[in-house]
Amino acid sequence: MAFENSAVRTVIEVLHDGERGFRSLGEELKDPTAKSYFMEESATRGRFASELESALSSATGENISEGGTASGTIHRVWGDLKAKMGGSDHTLLETAEQGEDAAKKAYEEVLRKDDVPAPVVSILRKQQGHILTSHDKVKAMRDATAA
Repeated sequence: MAFENSAVRTVIEVLHDGERGFRSLGEELKDPTAKSYFMEESATRGRFASELESALSSATGENISEGGTASGTIHRVWGDLKAKMGGSDHTLLETAEQGEDAAKKAYEEVLRKDDVPAPVVSILRKQQGHILTSHDKVKAMRDATAA
């Protein structure tokens, strides 16, 4: 079954961007609990990207290896991180929440498509639950650091 897989590839790119973004933020955060969470989440995003790359490769017969994106707002959201280095944990957590918003949107968009193979949809739905939980956790961390 042939399908247009650009939406799945976008999710993979978002995950790679998130992997780098969480790691960069984790290195800058002062709160040790937040720092630890961000480093763990970086690894989770990398694992999620690999799972989807493997599932997409199986579904298409292509070798899928997305390295992240140099395009669009998704990359720029995490790119804003560079400009905010040295900021407070609240500022860094605001940046992380913007990245989480982009991840949520990418999952919502791909799961609206009706031509994504069932095994890929299954992985996306499982991961989406984690992404939503992570978004809420990052938002709560951000709110807790508000002045």
